[in-house]
Amino acid sequence: MQSSPDMSPPSAGLEALRAQLVACALAWESAFGNAPQITAVLSEYDAARLLGCSDGDYSCAMRGATAVQRGHDFIYQGARYQVKGNRPSGKRGSFVTRVPKPTNYDWDFLIWILYDRTYVVQEAWVWDVDAYRVAFDSIQRLSPAHMRRGKPLVQVPSASQALG
Repeated sequence: MQSSPDMSPPSAGLEALRAQLVACALAWESAFGNAPQITAVLSEYDAARLLGCSDGDYSCAMRGATAVQRGHDFIYQGARYQVKGNRPSGKRGSFVTRVPKPTNYDWDFLIWILYDRTYVVQEAWVWDVDAYRVAFDSIQRLSPAHMRRGKPLVQVPSASQALG
């Protein structure tokens, strides 16, 4: 696994589809005050791309997967990945203070992604399961500061200061 790769180039059609999903969610948020819950699916897709997974390989990996499958979100190059993502709402005073913990350790790597309010990746950090368990098993509430102790996949220092 590379320590900080660029996202693999998405196919034009899938990038357009991602952009449509984001635009729709932001329009909904503008109209109704709360955004649809798209952070989980976007963070899984973005995590796979950050690892270098092609859109075709990701699509194949996700066929037959369910939103509630136990342990991992996807498998890439034989490793099981659990993904967590956060996005501030953009409302005044809104920034990320809590990172969700996985409910089990049936994965090999955890990737945490922090977005800006428009779903642009600001930071991504990876943890292997053993290091994560040692560092966080006894901690009830995780914050972005905890996750930043992992290995960076994407790190934008100015954004990390502003978003959490």
